[in-house]
Amino acid sequence: MLVRRLRARDFRTYAAADVRLGPGLTVVYGGNGAGKTNLLEALYFGCTARSCRTSNEREVLRFGAEAGRVEVSTTDDSGYEHELFVGFQPGEDKRIRVDGAPVERLLDAPGRPLVSVFLPERLELVKGPPALRRSHLDALVTGLWPARAQTRRQYSAALGQRNALLGRLRAGGSRASIAAWDLELARHGIALRDDRSRAVGVVAERFVAVARELGLEGETELRYRPRSTAPDPEALAAELAERLNSDVERGFTQHGPHRDDLALLRDGRELRVYGSQGEQRLGLLALLLAEREALAEERGAAPLLLLDDVMSELDAARRELLVDRVAAVGQCLVTTTDLAHVPGAAAPDVVRLAVARGEVLQEPGGDALRRAGRGVDPAVVE
Repeated sequence: MLVRRLRARDFRTYAAADVRLGPGLTVVYGGNGAGKTNLLEALYFGCTARSCRTSNEREVLRFGAEAGRVEVSTTDDSGYEHELFVGFQPGEDKRIRVDGAPVERLLDAPGRPLVSVFLPERLELVKGPPALRRSHLDALVTGLWPARAQTRRQYSAALGQRNALLGRLRAGGSRASIAAWDLELARHGIALRDDRSRAVGVVAERFVAVARELGLEGETELRYRPRSTAPDPEALAAELAERLNSDVERGFTQHGPHRDDLALLRDGRELRVYGSQGEQRLGLLALLLAEREALAEERGAAPLLLLDDVMSELDAARRELLVDRVAAVGQCLVTTTDLAHVPGAAAPDVVRLAVARGEVLQEPGGDALRRAGRGVDPAVVE
């Protein structure tokens, strides 16, 4: 799946942007505050219908604008072209279309590329709460095996039912049905735990290799930490039953895969606690690259990789190694303040986008620069 074109209107600092991506490396360069990250975010938004930087999507609307939109053109492995559209307006539901047809969720839509993104803000994935890592791990499971996406939803639904029942028990209700819900929750919980464990197993060795190459010193490890090691649903249901009184007292289920964690370790210690910010950045980058390689092998195509402000943290040798890795397969968009920080950026097959004050100049394959944004359809969001 290749992303060929991005069009955005009234997104962050861009009144209008229209850019074409190359099949390999695209470099976005410009000074601090020029809008490089905003362009990367627009591409992510157009592929997922959500921001990679904020949960308050009012922030992505250009100041003074009433509505915005992002459109992404893709080509699938069979050569068919697809159009993804996301329109957004404060106070209203997003309008999402694929090839002109309305859809509720873009994540499940055909014609949508997988996307992996590195942002300085995403360090929270390493040093933040376990919920972020669980969510990331579940997204990896879905990327590797799309049919397994329902396992997480089924577990969440069963967990919600059990928690609601705990609330009724706390108010003096009957415990007659709790055993059935324990078993239902355990059945989906074991499946979810096994999916996560399998995904970590696919990525773990790659993580160690990439971390070493990027210069993360010491013995690294990616380790899944399940809350329960029960061998089967019946055993997990028994563990839930043992904790029932405590769960009723607190009003929620305290045990199960919704309390699992993913640990990035160096010399047996968590980077979350003992790593410097530079080491945490390398750990996060190694994780994303390892996952990308695993997805490329499992799905036959690497996700679109978005790298924001990563080159400044690496020495020249590791910059070259990183570019070699990301350019070997699939598409990658990388932002930088200095083209010299991206080895091979001057190559004729690299697309270069110069960004200044919310405008984009495109230099595809050494052709003359053109202002991207001219010729963008001026229609408002439908």
